[in-house]
Amino acid sequence: MSRAQRATRFTGLLASVLLLAGGVAACGSADSGTGSGPASAGTGKNAAATAFPVTIQHKYGSTTVKSEPKRIVTVGLTDQDAVLALGTVPVGTTEWIGGYPGAIGPWAQSKLGGAAVPTVLKDTGTGPQTEKIAALRPDLILALYSGLTKAQYDTLSKFAPVVAQPKEFNDFGIPWQQQTETIGKALGKQAEAKTLVDGVKSVFSAAGKQHPEFARTTAVMATPYEGTFVYGSQDARSRLLAGLGLTLPTGLDKVIGDSFGANISKERTDLLDQGVAVWIVPDTTGAVTKLHSDKLYGDLNVVKQGREVFIKETSDYGNAVSLSTVLSIPYVLERLVPQLAAAVDGKPDTKVGQPAS
Repeated sequence: MSRAQRATRFTGLLASVLLLAGGVAACGSADSGTGSGPASAGTGKNAAATAFPVTIQHKYGSTTVKSEPKRIVTVGLTDQDAVLALGTVPVGTTEWIGGYPGAIGPWAQSKLGGAAVPTVLKDTGTGPQTEKIAALRPDLILALYSGLTKAQYDTLSKFAPVVAQPKEFNDFGIPWQQQTETIGKALGKQAEAKTLVDGVKSVFSAAGKQHPEFARTTAVMATPYEGTFVYGSQDARSRLLAGLGLTLPTGLDKVIGDSFGANISKERTDLLDQGVAVWIVPDTTGAVTKLHSDKLYGDLNVVKQGREVFIKETSDYGNAVSLSTVLSIPYVLERLVPQLAAAVDGKPDTKVGQPAS
């Protein structure tokens, strides 16, 4: 089968997953509570009501959600996408990547339906905006993709049940699958969440089957932030590569430490000399030239053999890569898979292009 034929089949599967996400959100009867979005997933209100109470374990103990939440605030920086995918629009979201109304990217905007755009909260490094969150009268606060502290958790818990980040991963390290399924449990929509996760997993699986070379290739994800910042195995961006069958560098987490990523020293530039290096860069011209002008990096085989992928940080594509949610991943893979395939085809002259949009 030609590369073009494989791409056509892969795009078709992506379209099926997106339709599936829409179908999960659309089935069931509409909620009437303030802040609810399109019709709830599942078999309607009665089915959702039987799912409660539910208790969810997390870094600071456990939280019980007694009834179906209607006014959800997402403190986790990417949690809103799973809420939207499951058919509910949060009343408040926390901004990580600016420029999107309601902190909702283009891959998720159709999930708003006719609902009001969520109020956008900001965390400038001092923690959640407690007073503004309280003013939204939440009945559930989600902080799964977060670095919530115990003190912040205790404060927020005065206003509503809080589901904090899981203890088994680094802060900001929850996998998209667990994020989606945990939020599904909190919303009384576990079956719907599993359906969504299985759909996205099938896209990863299809890409891996169409590109068996990925399984024979090592890969690293990095960005030129204050030198060279490399993402560890518990970061969502690295998980994109692993999900496609690529292998992360041996000893990566030993270099990164107990974090989602870290700056590496010049002496560890060798960590970038993998089968493919994926860079999130400010732009795909000047920033690339600057990278290649660094002799330590520019002399590596990964550069000489054209095995690099560049993603513009502030593009919709770049933002979707950083979020890596159940809704943004299909959007990402449609663009990333062809770039990776071109980079690892064994032909240094193959140009690794940029997506048309």
